[in-house]
Amino acid sequence: MIAVLYEELEHALRGWHRYETEQRGAPVIDFDCAPKPAPAPRGRLDTYQRLCSLLDRAERFGDIRLMRETLAQLAYLAAVLGRHEPLADYVRRTQGCGIGGWPADYVTARGEVARGLLADAGVAWGPDTARDLEQTEGVLLAEAAPEAISREAVAFEPRVRAAVDTTAPYDLTIETVRVDAYWSYWLDGAGRSVRLRINLERAAFTLVQARLFALHEVLGHGLQSAAFHANLTRSSVRWLPLLTVHSPCQVALEGLAQALPLFVAADDRQLITRVRLDHYLQLVRAELHLAINSGESIDTCAAHARSRVPFWNDTDIADMLTDRGVDPLLRSYLWAYPAGLDWFAALSEAPPARAATVLRAAYRWPLHPADLAELWPDSPVIGGPGATLRS
Repeated sequence: MIAVLYEELEHALRGWHRYETEQRGAPVIDFDCAPKPAPAPRGRLDTYQRLCSLLDRAERFGDIRLMRETLAQLAYLAAVLGRHEPLADYVRRTQGCGIGGWPADYVTARGEVARGLLADAGVAWGPDTARDLEQTEGVLLAEAAPEAISREAVAFEPRVRAAVDTTAPYDLTIETVRVDAYWSYWLDGAGRSVRLRINLERAAFTLVQARLFALHEVLGHGLQSAAFHANLTRSSVRWLPLLTVHSPCQVALEGLAQALPLFVAADDRQLITRVRLDHYLQLVRAELHLAINSGESIDTCAAHARSRVPFWNDTDIADMLTDRGVDPLLRSYLWAYPAGLDWFAALSEAPPARAATVLRAAYRWPLHPADLAELWPDSPVIGGPGATLRS
């Protein structure tokens, strides 16, 4: 019976996805691990009612994983329909973790680590940090980026496969687009087919970033999704074969993709500098995420952002606040980045056997925060232990 309920959830999401894409709304499905013909489109209210019924039946059967997956879809769909619930409830229902945030002193310490690595590379901390870092990394022309990313993916693939223990094949396509959106790179696909889109409106290209995004997008998300597809027919574990960015798998997916260099390229100082800088920046974004959703003034948020990151401009800050305070998708999804990266950065310093167990599990099927906590019982609190807005 549980298998039938999973199939019903899958069918409902496919119909909703078709409705949204035909209406030019935000896609529901990010990666389809078990491609099937699309069912008839189903509108938002019809889908909401179906999901409510499915959640009720999942609760009666006591299937916790199915309940989490269904509740995440319901929470996001309710937000699309206009509901603006408290951030803690919304993130818990979608991303499956808390929003405690991180102590100000901890964020500052992560910043000191990043600044030390930047200084070692001859890059000063200030308004020109981002520009100067790009210069030290070797600027890459936009049209050369797809070939560079493909080349770096081939070079790193043996290391990644060994670390995560998968032989799953994948087929990669790289496209360039111009989209007015927050993302620079985006990966989606179905089965073993992986598509990486590079947004020329926002993406910056350096030789180091080509290595970073080969790991993050191609070997992080792409190979991982293809591994899910390959494992689906062999696994006795029931799980939803549709990846959505508003569901509890994203903390693990985005966390590991961002932190992957820490596990497979710890000897690459330029890559590690980028990861440590990104860790700090994600923690600052998390501070803003909490602040704008707790009623802090725009002036307070902007002043805090400038004090933490002097190379963010007004447009950068405004976009961060808008995405995290207003957009029903990003208000949930963007929390997965700091929550996931902080957890996996800590895992990179754990005993190697523990890290190996988590990485291999992460390429078997989509893990929820509850799964991560079970795999590493003594791990840090996912989403942070608690925080205040202080520089």
